[in-house]
Amino acid sequence: MRSGRSRTQQKAQQKRRLIEPPLGGQYRPLSSSEAHNIIETAFAILEQIGMADTPEPYRTKLLETGKAHEKNERLCFSKSALEDAVSRAANQVVLPGFDEDKAIEVGGGKVHIGTGGAAVQILLSEEGSYRESRLNDLFDLMRLVDVSEAIHYGLRPVVACDMATPYDLDINTAFACLKATTKPIGVSFSEPQHLAKSVEMFDAALGEKSFNQQPFCFGVIVHVVPPLRYAPEGSAVMLEAMKHGMPLQICSAGQAGATSPASLAGALAQGLAESLAGLMLVDAIQPGYPCIFAFMPFISDLRTGAMSGGSGESALANAAAAQLLLRLGLPSTVSAGMTDAKLPDAQAGFEKGYTVSMAAQAGADMINLSVGMLGSIMIASREALVIDNEMCSAILRSVKGIEVNSERLDLDIIEKVVRGEGHYLGEDQTLDLMKTEYVYPNLSDRKGLEDWQTEGSLTIWDRAKVRVKEILAEPCASHLPIDIEQRIRQKMPIKLGE
Repeated sequence: MRSGRSRTQQKAQQKRRLIEPPLGGQYRPLSSSEAHNIIETAFAILEQIGMADTPEPYRTKLLETGKAHEKNERLCFSKSALEDAVSRAANQVVLPGFDEDKAIEVGGGKVHIGTGGAAVQILLSEEGSYRESRLNDLFDLMRLVDVSEAIHYGLRPVVACDMATPYDLDINTAFACLKATTKPIGVSFSEPQHLAKSVEMFDAALGEKSFNQQPFCFGVIVHVVPPLRYAPEGSAVMLEAMKHGMPLQICSAGQAGATSPASLAGALAQGLAESLAGLMLVDAIQPGYPCIFAFMPFISDLRTGAMSGGSGESALANAAAAQLLLRLGLPSTVSAGMTDAKLPDAQAGFEKGYTVSMAAQAGADMINLSVGMLGSIMIASREALVIDNEMCSAILRSVKGIEVNSERLDLDIIEKVVRGEGHYLGEDQTLDLMKTEYVYPNLSDRKGLEDWQTEGSLTIWDRAKVRVKEILAEPCASHLPIDIEQRIRQKMPIKLGE
């Protein structure tokens, strides 16, 4: 058993009341021998083929410490070096929220649901049309995340296309997420200096504490360009994030049949190898640094080459990715809920339902892209997000499973009811379990037909539109004091609210 977490992370956990998620991992799409074969193939890929374009200072550190060797102008890693790095890696990562009661602990198959993606269009529910996503859209979506009980963290779901420069985009994305929610947030950065300026903003927002003490934002780092090439820009941002104590979520997202093998097994092996290649970068700088592995095997529709996020193959591959990382003891992120439908219709419902369910049942620690996304993650919808939140409540309940104990198998209660009134509705046990054993929907309809018709025959889409308006009409979360926000606005090019 390896210790995994740093002492700082362990102390942080003790100080925070962590959200208690259900424990997945009962569903295993791969047999034990199949999972072993894929892991061994991933090791072999890195040992025999290796990675291209290893950036500095990682390359020098890996070579000087003997963790890697050069072969045909590529950096290769022995199986023993990889296994040693896995043994040193953090097996649990605490992500605090701005509100420390919203902290989550990632690792070990504890299932958390979140947003994510880089959609560039937003669905306008009243018009039924689409337009480019803007900063205010990002702010609204993250406000919805803040009040959604089944969504544990908010990773930027849309690109603010109305920002003039990459710096404006990065700073304003970070600020909009910070202001909208007290849950853990995730942000990507195009340049290291943009990350550093965002941390300066986070320090100001926290007041007496520093971001290093309460790193409520994790850095979303694309460290690799499939197939098997390091991404210099992402690797540079990773180094800057580590300087500031920002937890990492490092991403490999090869597309089967395009940038990874067409066989699902081959795509999983290459994607796992790319994830482990990211681990070697982290291990070169600071072994055991809090790092979550976003191993997200995307799928191509081989008839067109387009990505198919809602396919059965996508559900299967991402569930398998979660299984592989759980087997290695590494904190995992996979993707699910990436429906190909352009509207929250029946296609969106069934594609989201089985992709998120399979990932959760397989024990994915974080499920990115799981709510609010449409059109193969190119479109976001406020209404879809609140509908998906309700779907995820039911999915998380299914992962929790059935509690079996003497209190729930009480023969005395059964005999009392059988010999008495003949129903359990008034029993103390029923009342006690009403809110702990069961989850109740807010948007889904459970009325009888006549009652539903009498009340207007409303669909879940109708109710979602009303719910979004209600939420956004409420005051924004007040965790960012006005005086601190004003100081941030004076120092940074903040566009939100202009």
